[in-house]
Amino acid sequence: MSGSSREVNPLFPNGPLKVSATEECLGPMRLSQEPIQVLLVFAKEDSQSDAFWWACDRAGFRCNIARTPESAVECFLEKHHEIVVVDGRHSRYFEPEAVCRLIRATKPSENAVILVVVPQTPADQDEPSVLPLLCAGFNRRFVENGSVSACYNELLQLEHGEVRCQFKLRACNSVFTALEHCQEAVEITSEDHIIQYVNPAFERMMGYHKGELIGKELTELPKSDKNRADLLDTINTCIKKGKEWQGIYFARKKSGDSIQQHVKITPVVGQGGKIRHFVAIKRLHIDNNNQVHRFNKEDRCGGEQSDCHSLRHRDRRKDSMDARSLSSRGSDAPSLQSSRRYSSVARIHSMTIEAPITKVINIINAAQESSPVTVAEALERVLEILRTTELYSPQLASKEDDPHTNDLVGGLMSDGLRRLSGNEYVFCKNMSQSQLAIPVTLNDVPPSIAEMLNEEECWEFNILELEAATHKRPLTYLGLKIFTSFGVCDFLNCSEATLRSWLQLMEGSYHSSNSYHNSTHAADVLHATSYFLRKERVKNSLDQLDEVAALIAATVHDVDHPGRTNSFLCNAGSELAILYNDTAVLESHHAALAFQLTVRDGKSNIFKNTDRNQFRTLRQAIIDMVLATEMTRHFEHVSKFVNSINKPMAAIEETGANTVNSDCDGQANIRNSPENRLLIKRMLIKCADVANPCRPLELCIEWAGRISEEYFAQTDEEKRQGLPVVMPVFDRNTCSIPKSQISFIDYFITDMFDAWDAFANLPGLMEHLSENYKYWKTLDEMKCKSLRPPPSFLTDPSPPPPPPLTRRSEQGGTAKATPTVGHLAASSSAATRRRSVTSGSRRRTDVTDLKAERPFRFSNGLTICTTQRNAPETCTLAN
Repeated sequence: MSGSSREVNPLFPNGPLKVSATEECLGPMRLSQEPIQVLLVFAKEDSQSDAFWWACDRAGFRCNIARTPESAVECFLEKHHEIVVVDGRHSRYFEPEAVCRLIRATKPSENAVILVVVPQTPADQDEPSVLPLLCAGFNRRFVENGSVSACYNELLQLEHGEVRCQFKLRACNSVFTALEHCQEAVEITSEDHIIQYVNPAFERMMGYHKGELIGKELTELPKSDKNRADLLDTINTCIKKGKEWQGIYFARKKSGDSIQQHVKITPVVGQGGKIRHFVAIKRLHIDNNNQVHRFNKEDRCGGEQSDCHSLRHRDRRKDSMDARSLSSRGSDAPSLQSSRRYSSVARIHSMTIEAPITKVINIINAAQESSPVTVAEALERVLEILRTTELYSPQLASKEDDPHTNDLVGGLMSDGLRRLSGNEYVFCKNMSQSQLAIPVTLNDVPPSIAEMLNEEECWEFNILELEAATHKRPLTYLGLKIFTSFGVCDFLNCSEATLRSWLQLMEGSYHSSNSYHNSTHAADVLHATSYFLRKERVKNSLDQLDEVAALIAATVHDVDHPGRTNSFLCNAGSELAILYNDTAVLESHHAALAFQLTVRDGKSNIFKNTDRNQFRTLRQAIIDMVLATEMTRHFEHVSKFVNSINKPMAAIEETGANTVNSDCDGQANIRNSPENRLLIKRMLIKCADVANPCRPLELCIEWAGRISEEYFAQTDEEKRQGLPVVMPVFDRNTCSIPKSQISFIDYFITDMFDAWDAFANLPGLMEHLSENYKYWKTLDEMKCKSLRPPPSFLTDPSPPPPPPLTRRSEQGGTAKATPTVGHLAASSSAATRRRSVTSGSRRRTDVTDLKAERPFRFSNGLTICTTQRNAPETCTLAN
């Protein structure tokens, strides 16, 4: 059923009427659709593009024209067109399939209809197959026809066909949103009783994750033995007749406990007048004074009575009613108070496992018994939260609010969709050795490299300069210097030659083909780790075994990294994902492989002379730190550090101003407990692993480009292999690197480094972080999507020259000048730069010579120091 308001089109007074709005009905929902928007993607103007333009005007559709694939995607992301028409007649301008795939890779394209215009087929040739077009993502094809009426008719068919269907499907999202937030458990099955959907309330009630249920038959799930033997047959007989059934039913949770539910099952009739689905709505049955609820015979199927039993004390163990449902029915709360207290007492007496969380739940349950109803209901909500598995993961806003953050967090903090395919992701080990000779001892390091290494205790140490000077082998050289300064060989009772062989082995196991996760990243993390270990409070909290474990963990933490995320490996069904059960796949592999390689050959086994007990302690510490770099537990680690270390130490500082000695002892006791030393080591390597935003601006920009390129490559491969795209915003054609950096800093970096700075005292790092964040924000405000601003947004102030870059000391002073990226480039031949886009076409600049650093001033007054290049990068600007 549909209606529309129309008006006369002045351009076609004798033609069809112009449509201004359309109303549709989706079940009981009444929907109003605004005029349809059409995007025409034509490289040049011709009679065909003009015909579609006038046809859109005639139909009352809003129309935009894009000349390039890039501008088409940008315009589509801004307008969310219902119809996209792509010119497929002239492949010399662009490949229509490629344009379609670009648009289909975006979220809004989910409900878009894409039409391709194809040339007319000569009469003596066979009609080409439409299958390649359908596979590329097109919905329909239109044979070239310059008639406005033909184009108008095609648009009308689309409007009343696919567009209207997609409009209704899009409206279904609101229905699913309601289901997702509904407090009653909802289960939808097919006519064959195969589970198709369960909502979060169902997951909470039954203890299952929806991934464990969807696609299974109801008969596969465990049944409670408390139901009457013929109850299931009674229910099936009723609902197969198309009648609704409701009554009391005992269900078995995943934990094995039986719970009593009030269940209503409604058959849904679909195509052909047949039952296509069954919708079951379930809620916990509340038994007041041991009396079951009674229902009128009219509410039952054929007057059948369910076999209902009073709830036994033992049957309510660990189960609780939905407190949010109680709060929504405030008038019923007093009558339900006694049953809630009974439920709480039952849980307390039935709990037998005295884990810490169990003790917490027992305390809260006890408090409920003597609390007012409103407080007791609030405590019930607390219990519900405590029983979830994601205690430390914050809830994100909707994906539309911040797609960059959602995609970034989703890609880094999930283990993929658990969808195994026929694809196998195979690691390409890069074990080739550099032509640069590795020194026999630290004294044999070339003078130029030794001079660089003299600066390694400084935070502004330039790892990229060392990368260039060592021909991409910085880990061995920096490792020799740092491990020697911390006395690692003496602690492990191994020779410097063994250490050198081990460092070579580890560095050779990193993939130099990765733009980010290579041995330079490992060297960078090793440098940050050593820098943190030298901070006074960190040094006083850890012993030498902790220091050695931290240095080794930093060295091996990404060994054999394939340049792809855990989510990618899980989705691709890789051997590693299967081996590690889709859990911390890469981190488990890094730790395991590091020890496998180490003990394989005595020449590189740095642990061969270590005492057995000491080795076990050291090994456990290394493994724990490597696993801490996995992002799914990021917020758990940070939260524990803040609550166990930051807050208690701050409380001692605030309350003991007059008792200095006791304060120092109290803080030392907090820091030096075994549990808190573990938290400190985890926090240390986590901060070292993602410290790029806290580096000087030029290093921060370079690392941002490298990680973006790695994510771009993953997205490209996901599309090639037909895998789920884990981070859709990291599409090299549409991604805004400044936005991705802003999201990463906001979501992961700021809070973590605030906590780490409060403990380790790192004012210089926090100043860099603030400056870098302002840089990315400025680029984003300029609508710039690349690493650097375009020349048009910069002015080149001549005199006065910029002051020399000085190294910040952590005491707030300055030290001697440190080489920047611009300076190091004078001694290195080239540096890899990222992609740049200008005027709708791509220009790839793989290698550009770096010249002397000079200051630039943004048009808004912000001044930065950046590196001048022969071919300056530009960025894509949104209109």
